[in-house]
Amino acid sequence: MADVTAGMVKELREKTGAGMMDCKSALNETAGEMEAAIDWLRTKGLAKAAKKSGRVAAEGLVGVVAEGTRGAVVEVNSETDFVARNENFQKMVGEITRAALGVDGDVEKLLAVTYPGSALTVKDYVTEQVGTIGENMSVRRAGSISVTDGIVAAYTHNSVVPGLGKIGVLVGVESTGDKAKLAELGKQIAMHIAATSPLATRREEVDPAVVERERAVLIAEAKESGRPDNIIEKMVEGRIRKFYEEVVLLSQAFVVNPDLTVEKAVKEAEAAAGAPITVVGFLRFQLGEGIEKAETDFAAEVAAAARG
Repeated sequence: MADVTAGMVKELREKTGAGMMDCKSALNETAGEMEAAIDWLRTKGLAKAAKKSGRVAAEGLVGVVAEGTRGAVVEVNSETDFVARNENFQKMVGEITRAALGVDGDVEKLLAVTYPGSALTVKDYVTEQVGTIGENMSVRRAGSISVTDGIVAAYTHNSVVPGLGKIGVLVGVESTGDKAKLAELGKQIAMHIAATSPLATRREEVDPAVVERERAVLIAEAKESGRPDNIIEKMVEGRIRKFYEEVVLLSQAFVVNPDLTVEKAVKEAEAAAGAPITVVGFLRFQLGEGIEKAETDFAAEVAAAARG
């Protein structure tokens, strides 16, 4: 059995909101496996969902750009938030994001293209700026969306300047309809995505492994009630439908008008646009997601700095 540390208990508590002793019990029951411990807590009704830690794991900026039927999004990381407020860094991220349009969001190709106004590649230019700005920086990832006819809408949340912020979203809207109306709808959907962070555009696009994990948790949780298997089966199927409503974009309640799902809002917008509308997909980049950031003792840092 793995040793359960105070740090592990703290991390589990932050992710689930469960009590400290419950978190310790969960980790003991699951040999210290964090994801299994989250599921254990959920089956006991001690955690409503596997929440992500609220701590930002990396600094820097997410850039988005949309031009007509195409758009690109890029994440560039730095060591501190101070750099994100540096005008030179902001300019660099903006230029790199625009360059990503020409390589369909392929990060390897992006690093190899020539940085605008320079003889250097994007990779070499960033390396040069590390020396100038004085912090380690990297182009972590990039992506793109395009449509045949319609628009790609872009939105940034917590923007420091237009097109640069902590969350960047692209939405592809396919339609022969009025482009101004499509742009208005696309912007609203992009803002919705920034707020709700859906897993997929449509139900069939949700990763089957994610659904099966959710189903296993719900079955275990339902069995705790002691009800018959046929009742449990109906309970689980109902909760799976609810799960899809929470994580599938088109099935979610639209933040602009919660009385409608996003799908129904798109259908209603067709009259104003004058043509059928299809949301073909989206990209949502949140700064630092998926990167664990080492915790530091601020008092110890200050003391170390004072000692020189």
